[in-house]
Amino acid sequence: MQQVEKRVTWSTCCSSRSGCSYSVALRAWLVFTLDQDKCNSDCSMNLRARRVTLPAITPLCLQKRVIKIYNEDNTSWAVEVPSDIVARDICQLFALKSQCIDEHSLTLYEHLSHLGIERTIEDHESIMEIISSWGMDEDNRIHFRKNYAKYEFFRKPLDFFPDHMVSVSSENNGGLDHSQLVETFLSSSTCPEIHGHLHAKEPSKKSWKKLYFILRRSGLYVSSKGTSKDPWHLQFIADLTDSNVYTLLSAKKAHGAPTDFGFCVKSIKCTSSRDMKLLCADDEQTRSCWISAVRLLKHGMQLYQNFMQPHQKQKASPMRSISENSLVAMDFSGQKSRVIENPSEVLSVAVQEGLAWRRKSCHRLSSHGSPSASQSSLNIALHLAQPWFHGKLSRDEAQRLITQQGPIDGLFLLRDSQSNPKTFVLSLCHMQKVKHFQILPVDDAGELAYSLDDGHTRFSDLIQLVEFYQLNRGVLPCKLKQHCSGTTL
Repeated sequence: MQQVEKRVTWSTCCSSRSGCSYSVALRAWLVFTLDQDKCNSDCSMNLRARRVTLPAITPLCLQKRVIKIYNEDNTSWAVEVPSDIVARDICQLFALKSQCIDEHSLTLYEHLSHLGIERTIEDHESIMEIISSWGMDEDNRIHFRKNYAKYEFFRKPLDFFPDHMVSVSSENNGGLDHSQLVETFLSSSTCPEIHGHLHAKEPSKKSWKKLYFILRRSGLYVSSKGTSKDPWHLQFIADLTDSNVYTLLSAKKAHGAPTDFGFCVKSIKCTSSRDMKLLCADDEQTRSCWISAVRLLKHGMQLYQNFMQPHQKQKASPMRSISENSLVAMDFSGQKSRVIENPSEVLSVAVQEGLAWRRKSCHRLSSHGSPSASQSSLNIALHLAQPWFHGKLSRDEAQRLITQQGPIDGLFLLRDSQSNPKTFVLSLCHMQKVKHFQILPVDDAGELAYSLDDGHTRFSDLIQLVEFYQLNRGVLPCKLKQHCSGTTL
């Protein structure tokens, strides 16, 4: 008997477009034993045995990859994650690591360096699908930072969708109920429409032209005749199902836009800036309206489920949640506590409380035998270690940082004044606009104090000032709520 043995190996390799290659090898060994029958004249071969051995294959959902997540200061953190991980899982992982309380504000961003754009990655999006869409030679990144305005349009829809920019085409074409404004975007039976003027960059030109745009469920359109919405005057621009909306990082410098409130609509398959639809708004509120509307029309109910998931966890948690509306002013000066119902009395008590904080601080320092000069030095240095203090930050950088972390009411930071070295500045966001208030040093019986209202309410240090205006609005347009701070991985 003459035996012939043949061994065959089959190997396939799958590479992702991001440059990181991963191979899935399938090896099959086929051993054939051929028996030649000497008695058979036509030399027919009889297959005696066949043996197939296949190694265990790891499912795609269990395969792991190492990805880099970049912080605000460009430091990175390498994380080994499964291939089916979504943005929410990574945010929760970093929330546990950094012991972050406001977990719902943590956000991942897709940063496309070669195009100068970035966008918010939704909590349900697959990270591996995003990375696999990148080119091999592109220096793209996943950034991690806070975004307090990620779902703010569910809480305050009127701040994001002004009446003059929103219309609903349905059987009941009456006045739009403000409480059901967001529901019109989530319900498939209604046809919400965003319309208004935007600056658009003309194809193959450096000039920008102001045109009238309409955003519907079917896509983005531009009118070729003024503000006409007739079908024969509307030109189709982009389909929302296979496109994402991005923010231009430097609209004026990089693209010559008339303002810095630029954004673009880019197809998922697009890799060149020539295929992007570059747009520019006149202010931040208009840009937020268009970007939020695109997100709502593209993701629909899934976006609302992402917003509700942290709140459902809080209901299941035994911890008690305190809302701002449940806080009341209390008077504990007498033998029995009482609720202060008169607004004028509340304001008077708030001012007195601020003065009491300053007197208590001075008394506490004097009880330790600290001289007056040491007290002033200590009061000046107390704020340096606070997360809301950003030192020598310029006005433009403060505005950029607040806008980057979400322009919501009450988002603030403190910084040194560039025009007056002895003063400080409170940068506060209200109605999607950043306002700056100067904190002046005042003399109070030989002691240094700080004030926002020309000395009417004085504080011995900036910490007391911040704590006071977190509870009382005072001369500010709103209370201090969230502070701008870097998120460390």
